Amino acid sequence: MSTEIVQTAASIVSAGGMAHAIRADAANESDVITFVTACADRFGGVDGIYANAGVSGGRKPLTELTVEDWQHTLGVNTVGVFLAIKHTVPHFTRQGSGAIVCTASVAGLRANAGGIDYSASKVGVISIVQTTAYQLYGSGVRINAICPGLIETGMTRPAFERARERGTSNRIGQINPLKRHGEPHEIAEMACFLLSDRASYVNGQAIAVDGGLSASHPWVFPR
Repeated sequence: MSTEIVQTAASIVSAGGMAHAIRADAANESDVITFVTACADRFGGVDGIYANAGVSGGRKPLTELTVEDWQHTLGVNTVGVFLAIKHTVPHFTRQGSGAIVCTASVAGLRANAGGIDYSASKVGVISIVQTTAYQLYGSGVRINAICPGLIETGMTRPAFERARERGTSNRIGQINPLKRHGEPHEIAEMACFLLSDRASYVNGQAIAVDGGLSASHPWVFPR
């Protein structure tokens, strides 16, 4: 298990919360069953899940993508979401409540925010969320997607590092109205909201958290 996962769990516990670190493959059904079951057993039930695991796909040009590339990206980004939903819904429906949050992307809303395999996978996540909302009609279970813009995370770190090496880091995030990239905590705030009772009437939505990037057609700022 990675040190980062263990440290994250420890920081939650030290802040007064409850956490248990488990190493798992989000696209492996037996792993998903194991961590959902462990959650229910350890904490007395499951009230919500955030299906956040994903890969970027590497932004290969269309003609260079292989079937294996496509299957890997779609496998992690859509199968992982599907499995998280499949194996938590029985817990939620038994208790008549629950909240599911999935990470999509602005690449699922507009073109040019990711490679074709990544973008297709995030369109898929949004469709899964919208369709699941109606599959769970009358159950009391809510499901929504967050569509992040450019956020500095482990997945996007190489792009940020390349920009810093070129001396162009000041240009990162400049094409959205806030003129900056986002931070992980800004996505976490939306996830916490959607998982909470404060979002009790928010369901089946794909909500952009992108500094305004998806509010308009592509725009080039004046030089």
